[in-house]
Amino acid sequence: MCGRACQFIKPDYPALEQAVHGRVRGIADEMFFGPFQAMHRARMARPKVGAQWTGITTSLAARLLEQGKVDAVLTVVPDADDLWKPQPALITDPADMVRARGMRMGYSPLLALLEEARARGFTRLGVVGIPCQIYALRALEAELGFERLFVIGTPCSDNTTTENFHKFLALLDEDPDTITYLEFRADYKVELRYRDGRQRLIPFLSLPISDLPSDFFPMTCRTCVDYTNALADITVGYMGGEGEQWLIVRNDRGAEMLDALGDDIVLSAVGTGGKRAGAVKGFIANTALAAGGLPLRRMPDWLRPVVSWIQPRFGPKGLEFARARLEMKAAETVLHLRRAMPAKMKNMVPDHVWDIAAPYDLVAQEGERDPNEAAPRDI
Repeated sequence: MCGRACQFIKPDYPALEQAVHGRVRGIADEMFFGPFQAMHRARMARPKVGAQWTGITTSLAARLLEQGKVDAVLTVVPDADDLWKPQPALITDPADMVRARGMRMGYSPLLALLEEARARGFTRLGVVGIPCQIYALRALEAELGFERLFVIGTPCSDNTTTENFHKFLALLDEDPDTITYLEFRADYKVELRYRDGRQRLIPFLSLPISDLPSDFFPMTCRTCVDYTNALADITVGYMGGEGEQWLIVRNDRGAEMLDALGDDIVLSAVGTGGKRAGAVKGFIANTALAAGGLPLRRMPDWLRPVVSWIQPRFGPKGLEFARARLEMKAAETVLHLRRAMPAKMKNMVPDHVWDIAAPYDLVAQEGERDPNEAAPRDI
């Protein structure tokens, strides 16, 4: 079923947005982030031990179970032999959501457990997933026959195999097996934590991205058209959070889940600052010159600490940071497909990606866009 519902065949976001949210995305910020009712900066009032941030995602799911709104939550937990490897799981006890805390890296056949859920008689499900999983879920939702779904989405960055991720960790530290936590943060740094309690921050510009093989990220991830999980009921991520989490409440089900946390969650207004255009243009130029799909042009070592100091102080922040990442991702999609799989562009690149990329002169060439699609919209 997922073979015909995959978003990398011919995604139809307008149809699914209409089915899930009752309307398609509008212009302005909805063009970037998908339909939404509200956005917040957020943190749990009492952070959860072992959480990637403060535990919002697992708390939302646990509350669904506590209140009897779902029979089970479909999510991922760590593999028994590898804490980084995701393993699909159906959780029925709210206390067991502790197993799902933290980030996993790798591929996981999450939706395969929908068959088990139906076999066990579950009719109401909570689902926690990344965008490509949630797209397939929504494409199949009507024929799956579940009474009700509550979908908690996390934004996705480029994924890779768990084995590749271990190689990446080995480039970051001489003893990678002691690393227990990795997070890309909105202050242009990656945070590492270790078994002995140490913490280490690495500026984005000091990451060994140029040392990764050309096939480290699959073409699907390099051409993802839904970073923000637009078909979830609520998205929980970091890009617009300025050091806290960023919540995108997309519909009434999302609002219902957030309301259920009550005073356990602390909400504040999202902010924005800085200018994104220069950073995005530089990224596009580098990607266009890339060999094998990864930006390989190295910055001189003496310049890295200077730019790393400048970025968090004068670079885009909050929603402007999130817009920048979405524009970069739209540009990656166009440039990588145009180079590697031009015949697929007409089917794989939705309208909203062309609209996001248009201000940077990345417009459809002959044969790259369905002539029946809408003209570009001013965002």
